[in-house]
Amino acid sequence: MKTPILGSSYVTRSINAADNRMVNLYPEIVPEGGKEPAYLMRAPGLRFLATLGAGPVRGLWTYGGYGFAVSGDKLYRIDSSWNATVKGTVSGSGPVSMVDNGTQLFIACNGPSYIYNLTTDVFAQITDPDFPGAVTVGYIDGYFVFNEPNSQRFWVTSLLDGLSVDPLDFASAEGSPDGLVSLIVDHREVWLFGTNSVEVWYDAGLLDFPLARIQGAFNEIGCAAAYSVAKLDNGLFWLGADARGKGIIYRSQGYTGQRISTHAVEWHIQQYSDISDAIGYTYQQDGHSFYVLIFPTANTTWVYDVATGAWHERAGWAYDQFTRHRSNCQMAFNNEIVVGDYQNGNIYAFDMTKYSDNGDVQKWLRRWRALPTGQNDLKRTTQHSLQLDCETGVGLDGYDFTTVIVDLLASESGPLITTESGNNLLLNFAVTEGANPQVMLRWSDDGGHTWSSEHWKSMGKIGRYGFRTIWRRLGMTMKIRDRVYEVSGTDPVKIAVMGAELLLSPTNA
Repeated sequence: MKTPILGSSYVTRSINAADNRMVNLYPEIVPEGGKEPAYLMRAPGLRFLATLGAGPVRGLWTYGGYGFAVSGDKLYRIDSSWNATVKGTVSGSGPVSMVDNGTQLFIACNGPSYIYNLTTDVFAQITDPDFPGAVTVGYIDGYFVFNEPNSQRFWVTSLLDGLSVDPLDFASAEGSPDGLVSLIVDHREVWLFGTNSVEVWYDAGLLDFPLARIQGAFNEIGCAAAYSVAKLDNGLFWLGADARGKGIIYRSQGYTGQRISTHAVEWHIQQYSDISDAIGYTYQQDGHSFYVLIFPTANTTWVYDVATGAWHERAGWAYDQFTRHRSNCQMAFNNEIVVGDYQNGNIYAFDMTKYSDNGDVQKWLRRWRALPTGQNDLKRTTQHSLQLDCETGVGLDGYDFTTVIVDLLASESGPLITTESGNNLLLNFAVTEGANPQVMLRWSDDGGHTWSSEHWKSMGKIGRYGFRTIWRRLGMTMKIRDRVYEVSGTDPVKIAVMGAELLLSPTNA
């Protein structure tokens, strides 16, 4: 029988109800002519591009043929050869919001803010006495628009000049008495996110203050985290809050919000001690549009795939446990999906042909119920074998060994070996970690509470495309007779899982 390995990440409050975890894998639909209706593919690895100071990388933006990054307390300009030049010093240590008007780049640092002029190559802090500070910033029709910290007010700068602010060029988001958390400009409209509400304004061309509220564009869904708001798929995504609670994730549907998070994702979010520091960014790769939501305090990263409507986790691997993914922000620049590191000043490319995170292990994992929904009759079964239907023969060749070694040497946490014997050890490591890639299987017979030891099987050395990854003699289900399987791997090789075949026989008990 086919065991339901395909799907998304869905681990509920009671793992006896659902324990379908998925880390660093995501499904792709095969619309026609495929072996199966979908398959699981490995999340992209991180390919090193450049180091920008000590970090962390707090924000990325691109305009005028350059990439721009705030790393640590410095603004860097990056050219197409990945050479970085410091252009100024900024304040703070948390995320920044950036946008440009074609000439000036506005960097909002949750208070003090800065302007870099690409034409004159001048960097300056906004020192206009009427400037109250900015949390997030957008651009509309020649104006920078930003929200003032700890208030209901939002402002526009002078036309095409972010350094100048008129003392009367502000308004208040007063559809609800809540505070203004964040703003973003989408389709030439300014979305204002409060703690309990959202309202939308547009450029009405008025003399005193150019923006006006759109009548009826108001809803009672607020925002729980200023930097969770991001654009994707012709809409907006954010971590929501309202007068009744928080922790639901929305995307815009007209002028209201449509819930996209599942009960399982929401349950996890509501266990986190602080969600106000959540960071959201979006990117598109191979036709998949992803909303990435990072929870720094919880050390966790969730990802929503618009193409399938499915959630999965992205994660690093350290000290034998999953951590938040290394990415902290994103830009599309120089034909690359560029992300910045939250721990240091590195920037990387998301690369579907890289199977490590800058040389660090990228562990993937899939956990699922052995029997399809509704087919567990609570009787014991003898489970004879489990065969993973995956692309085999993906072991590394000599060229790939060299690539792995280079990645390991470049990795901040990789082994720094210079001696001949040390290099031989490193080569042996590379050979072990990919020449004969392994998959680890373990199972739980009590719904996911306790687990067996790991059972390792090969995915086949390079070129062995007909290799069968199969485990035999898996025993009889015991206890509550509810088996959950888990497969995982760490080898730096391609992963594509089409399904799994389980051979079992029922018993009378």
